[in-house]
Amino acid sequence: MAQPAMSDLSAPAWGSHSTTEPEAVGVGNCGTESLAGTETDLNQGHRRRMQRRQQIQRQRLSGMRDDKGLIIVHTGQGKGKSTAAFGMIFRALGQGLSVGVVQFIKGAWDPGEAKLLRQLAAHPELGLGKIAFYAMGEGFTWETQDRERDIAHAQAAWAKGRELLSSGEYHLVLLDEINVALKLGYLSLEQVLAGLAEKPERVHVILTGRGAPAALIDRADLVTEMTLVKHPFRDQGIKAQIGIEF
Repeated sequence: MAQPAMSDLSAPAWGSHSTTEPEAVGVGNCGTESLAGTETDLNQGHRRRMQRRQQIQRQRLSGMRDDKGLIIVHTGQGKGKSTAAFGMIFRALGQGLSVGVVQFIKGAWDPGEAKLLRQLAAHPELGLGKIAFYAMGEGFTWETQDRERDIAHAQAAWAKGRELLSSGEYHLVLLDEINVALKLGYLSLEQVLAGLAEKPERVHVILTGRGAPAALIDRADLVTEMTLVKHPFRDQGIKAQIGIEF
C-alpha cells in the first residue's frame, strides 16, 4: 500500500497559507484536555491533603481545654507591643466583653486609643462590655526627671491594675508599659507575680513593654517579641506620626 506523503501528516510550516482547520482544532483540544486533567489532579490532591489536615486538627482540638485566662506578654525592641494589645482590647469589646486598661508611662499623652475608648464608654446603647481606662503615668522618664514621683505613679498604677484583675469584672485587662516600670525598678517582680497569681482563672491579662524579665516570660502563657528591623524615627529622622504612634 502506498504511504501518504510526509507533507500530508505534518503541520504547515511558518509562513504557510495552508488552513488545515481539523488538525489545528485537534491539537488545540488535546492541549486543553491535558491542562484540564492536570488541574483536576491538583485539585484532588489538594482536597486529600486538606482532609488529612482537618482530621489531625480535629484530633488535636478534641483533647484541649475550652478556655483559660491567659497571661500574655508583648516585649522586644520593635514597634507594635501596645498596638497589638489594644487590638485585642477592641476585639474583646466587639464580642461584648468588659475590658480594663491601665497605662503606666503614657499618661501625659492623649493617644487615639484613649479617645476611642472614652467615646465608646459614653455610648452604652452600643451594647459593648464595660470599659475602664486609667492613664496613670506622666510620660517618659527623660521628661519627668523625678524618680521618686515616677515610682509613686507606677505603684499607684499597679494598685489600680491589681484591683481590676482581682475584681473579676473584666474579661481582659491591659497593663500597658508595665514591663518598663519593672525594668526601671519602679515595681518589684515579686509583687507583680503575686498579683498575677491572685487573678480569677478566666481573666486574661496583657503586659506590654520592652525588657520583660525572664521570670515573667516563664510565667506567661503567650509571649511575643517584637523585633526592630527598620524604624523611621531612627533610620530617617521622622517624628512620631499621628494615627500610627499615637
